[in-house]
Amino acid sequence: MIAPRRLTLPLLTAAAVALGGCAYNADLGRDQLLIVKDDSLARDGEKAWADTLRTSYVSKEPRKNARVQAVGQRVIAAAGLADRPWDYAVFLDEAPNAFVLPGGHVGVTVGLLAIVENDDQLAAVLGHEAGHVIAHHAAERVSQQTTSKILLDLAGAATRGSDFGKLLKDHGGDAAKYGLLLPFSRRQELEADRLGVDIMQRAGYRPREALTLWRNMQALDAKTGQAGGGSLDSTHPSDATRIAELERYLASKGW
Repeated sequence: MIAPRRLTLPLLTAAAVALGGCAYNADLGRDQLLIVKDDSLARDGEKAWADTLRTSYVSKEPRKNARVQAVGQRVIAAAGLADRPWDYAVFLDEAPNAFVLPGGHVGVTVGLLAIVENDDQLAAVLGHEAGHVIAHHAAERVSQQTTSKILLDLAGAATRGSDFGKLLKDHGGDAAKYGLLLPFSRRQELEADRLGVDIMQRAGYRPREALTLWRNMQALDAKTGQAGGGSLDSTHPSDATRIAELERYLASKGW
């Protein structure tokens, strides 16, 4: 679909100018569109965390919880985020997953703990999640979504009744999704991977174990018949892309 992609970049440029929300992020080395701040997302994060604890099964096993908290605290300190309290929980879910919520909440599944072979690999996962925080990725995603909707609504109102207006109505949402939001999401994941190995190295863990972790994830995806990300409608890059990018980055750092 060519036309929607042609529409996306002008809309993004117009959004940045119109809303004046660009800020430079030194950790990423690029400008970000941030019309929403992390603090404004904290309340939603608190609610989401409370809902998750209420509706999910949480492990009470002391060793698992102590391990996640111990590695997590080292990673959080290395990321420069120890100025706030952090909550950790281990969820009884066999799917390998971890997540971070605005407000200082980290969740890890027992499925993930079954895959990580050592604390270095666990630090790679938690470093990745901390990377999302210092990169302000959640605020950036919300800002992009909000800006895309505002600009599409404005453009639709201005061109209502025209052929271009019909094109916007029929394909504008897809243009924003496939031309901007999903590619940015995949880019953010790779940024969090790079920041994650920086953080785990500062925390005293072995950065190259991040490669072993992703190779294990790739093998698991192949075994279970999952694509492992990378498709046009995926929020995450493929396992192969992540491994290649990490290998390149680690080599550049001499790790």
